[in-house]
Amino acid sequence: VQLVESGGGLVQAGGSLRLSCAASRSIFNINAMGWYRQAPGKQRDLVAEITSGGNTNYADSVKGRFTISRDNAKNKVYLQMNSLKPEDTVVYYCAAAPRGWFDHWGQGTQVTVSS
Repeated sequence: VQLVESGGGLVQAGGSLRLSCAASRSIFNINAMGWYRQAPGKQRDLVAEITSGGNTNYADSVKGRFTISRDNAKNKVYLQMNSLKPEDTVVYYCAAAPRGWFDHWGQGTQVTVSS
């Protein structure tokens, strides 16, 4: 499955952005979809994930601020990001886990939060 992110950009601290991820095929049966982020020189970390059954999991640093959702009919996954902080400034990647682990990635979208 190919993944294409959109929705990144520049926003002031405290603002909001919604990232979108479009999949090249149906995501209905994909075990989990997720969002990761990666700062330069650092490992890629999980931000949020959502299972095919709708269960969600979030990194502690974004709990209460970010919300992941999926629209199986549109083959899309979203990440609503509120109360953004400068430390949220990184590249965000959409990911798919069709075989139970995240091994399909998008090209990434840059999010920049100014203070």
